Amino acid sequence: MRVLVTGAGGQLGTELARAAWPTTTDLVALTSRELDITNKGQLGAAFDTHTPDIVINTAAYTAVDLAESDEATAMAVNADAVDLLAKRCDDAGAFLVHLSTDYVFDGTASGWYLETDPVNPSSAYGRSKAAGEAACLSGTERSLVVRTSWVYGAHGPNFVATMLRLARERDELGVVADQVGCPTATSDLAAALIDLATLIDANAGAEHRIVHVAAPDATTWFELATAALATSKLRYAGTITPLTTEQYPTAAARPANSRLDTGRLHAMIGRRLPPWRDTLPSVVGDIESMHWGDTHD
Repeated sequence: MRVLVTGAGGQLGTELARAAWPTTTDLVALTSRELDITNKGQLGAAFDTHTPDIVINTAAYTAVDLAESDEATAMAVNADAVDLLAKRCDDAGAFLVHLSTDYVFDGTASGWYLETDPVNPSSAYGRSKAAGEAACLSGTERSLVVRTSWVYGAHGPNFVATMLRLARERDELGVVADQVGCPTATSDLAAALIDLATLIDANAGAEHRIVHVAAPDATTWFELATAALATSKLRYAGTITPLTTEQYPTAAARPANSRLDTGRLHAMIGRRLPPWRDTLPSVVGDIESMHWGDTHD
């Protein structure tokens, strides 16, 4: 199968580019500089050159707080460009796998969100991603929306990397403790996407149009930060204080509940992702090796 990954310079795109794909896969991973998905001409040229069977779109506008004052740009990348991409896939007979987010939900549910639950975003970023989902699903019938939650990894900025950096700079840290989600390592997410792509290639389709791909268990930002520092080489001796959402105001509203049910994923590929605590130590080690070497400073 010929697979084209967009947004290959981001943390998930980087992971997909370095992941272990089946030997029969012809993989092309293009960064946003190499392929601007908002540019119709560049899209056409990329499809003509690489003739993909499957496109995995990881390109996105991810500045959640900035989107509150720049919603037009968020919509251009996260929705309008997805519409262009979906229609180009439809014309070329390629299958589109589009990455989305827990932010399409408002976070007020008491339980785990199912793929069938109605979206109700409470931020500009969430609205742009919800519009992107709609564009993906309407632009081509041969498409799959993959929602994920609290993504972190060794490449690119993310919450875990930020906590490890701040712990080297500060003796006191405050972390929100009343928001719940499923921390998802890019390595685990990439492995599931490979399984989904292989399934799509074998069946030339997909049983469902939306699937949640995230860690099967949930935690809070405070607990995630505490666990990351506990496994760090730094041996942080400072203070970590739990905060409420009100004590840590942000421009964009965060969902209080981002728990994504992954039963459908299990039915599709025969497994769930590992629990988040199982993968966290290796990612922390990779981040520290990349940024601080073997030092404990």
